[in-house]
Amino acid sequence: MLAGLTDDECRHLDDAPVELAARASRWLSSLEGYSEMVLLPQLLPSAEKVSEATLPEIRATDMPGRKRLQSGAFAAAIVPLGHSVLDWCCGKGHLSRTLAPLCPGEIQGFEWNQELARDGNRLAQQFGDRVSIRCQDVMATDLSLPKRHHGVALHACGDLHRQLLKRGSEAGLPRLSISPCCYHLTDQDIYQPLSDRASGYRETLQPGRTDLRLAVQETVTAPARVRKQTRLISQWRLGFDGLQRSLRGRDEYLPVPSHPARLVNEGFEAFCRWAAAKKHLELPGSVDFDDWLACGERRLAEVRRHELVRHLFRRPLELWMVLDYALFLEEQGYRVQLGQFCDRALTPRNLLLDAVRVSDTPPGQHSHP
Repeated sequence: MLAGLTDDECRHLDDAPVELAARASRWLSSLEGYSEMVLLPQLLPSAEKVSEATLPEIRATDMPGRKRLQSGAFAAAIVPLGHSVLDWCCGKGHLSRTLAPLCPGEIQGFEWNQELARDGNRLAQQFGDRVSIRCQDVMATDLSLPKRHHGVALHACGDLHRQLLKRGSEAGLPRLSISPCCYHLTDQDIYQPLSDRASGYRETLQPGRTDLRLAVQETVTAPARVRKQTRLISQWRLGFDGLQRSLRGRDEYLPVPSHPARLVNEGFEAFCRWAAAKKHLELPGSVDFDDWLACGERRLAEVRRHELVRHLFRRPLELWMVLDYALFLEEQGYRVQLGQFCDRALTPRNLLLDAVRVSDTPPGQHSHP
């Protein structure tokens, strides 16, 4: 099936996992229920409410356009706000400033980078936002959380968002709203489930950092120029890999470090000479670089087709981890809602965990199971 795909079909199916799963289920029967497995509630309100919650461009100084829209969608999905807010790993406070007009109390941000915290406080003061950002290492053992605050985190990475789950629930924060990202950024070699229930599968499912990285290997938001450049560099690396195997007489992969940006404009031959120097290989004068470049193109076409199968498991793996988070929060006394706060085209990391402590849930208010 993979060998019969055209390049256009390959590109299309990489961005259409449900369609790919339907095709591949002929060989992998477990994929027959894929579309239902990855289906989640839409937590995004109407376009009008999202527009109202999004920070106006005139006030969005230093805020990239996509970040502004993501923050607005996230804010619209979690309103109304009933408590003061703690913005976890807040950077310059883009989300903090988005939430400020919607919050009845104060907005306090924690940010490790002193320069970002300083810039964020300057922006808040410039626009009169009720936001204060504290330079704080959220992984510190002596971390103290403000009482009765609503903890929020938009795309805090790996152990950082897991720290909010653990420390926030431990402190009894009334509400936690988290959109996780970069699950592989952890000091653990093997992912350690947080919930008791998921821990029961520890012996059968042991994803390491490389496995967790799979969950975020999507480029749907990358500009066409970046995609083209990424494809070119991949072709060059595979071409050089074929060349080095031939030169060394050894059919094994030789890892090459990240390349300097200037090489992108200098061509395949310059890339090979740089890579060879890095690996202490001498290139003979008879090297046919055009031939090895064509080899890289053929190998890239094969790799991209084979990767489609791996990529089918990106979203299920991400959901497995986030469902572990949800179960953990339920075990800590929270009522949890899990869904998508924006369209995948805005960001593939569009999952939202919204958890309210049962004791803080107003009568008659319920969330999805």
